[in-house]
Amino acid sequence: MLRRVASQVSLRSRKRKLDLFLALFEPGPGSSVVDVGVTNATFGGGSSDNFFEALYPWPERVTAVGATELDVFAAAFPQVRAVRADGRELPFADGEFDFGFSNAVVEHVAGGRDGQRRFVHELCRVSRRVFVTTPNRWFPLEVHTLLPFVHWLPGRARTRLIPFDDVLDPLGPKELASLFPYSVRVVNRGMTLIAIGPE
Repeated sequence: MLRRVASQVSLRSRKRKLDLFLALFEPGPGSSVVDVGVTNATFGGGSSDNFFEALYPWPERVTAVGATELDVFAAAFPQVRAVRADGRELPFADGEFDFGFSNAVVEHVAGGRDGQRRFVHELCRVSRRVFVTTPNRWFPLEVHTLLPFVHWLPGRARTRLIPFDDVLDPLGPKELASLFPYSVRVVNRGMTLIAIGPE
């Protein structure tokens, strides 16, 4: 039951992020968007993964990037161009996209702050404007596990308590802003931080 509630909260939060993206950037049917950090999954059935592709009004204008095989994703979203690539080395030209979008991915990027910075710089390089979200390090509940305060522990202790196969390196508002090559506005929604740039 707790997981079902968490999934409902997550979906509501993600829909609010999409609404903010649409309101701020005002994309249209001609706007190109790259979404970096999709998973090889569908949308729905208790999962809010790949909500952007499922809910964005013009999926045919979206290029989705994931680090793993994307066969399930491609079958679920046939209108979306799927590209397998490392977000720290995107195979696109400078300014190729009108908008760059990445939801709750940067905290999972390997390589510490340098790896996170490379990820963000690549998104900024290929996109004219960006919208990057991450869970707020200073929110008392760790949103992946729903455990309180565990993400405030030092790295090794945190790794032992959080059952992830990948990296989890949470960010606060200043840390998130420092990853960008230009000034960004960081919107703090309590549980979530959203970086919008350039300011």
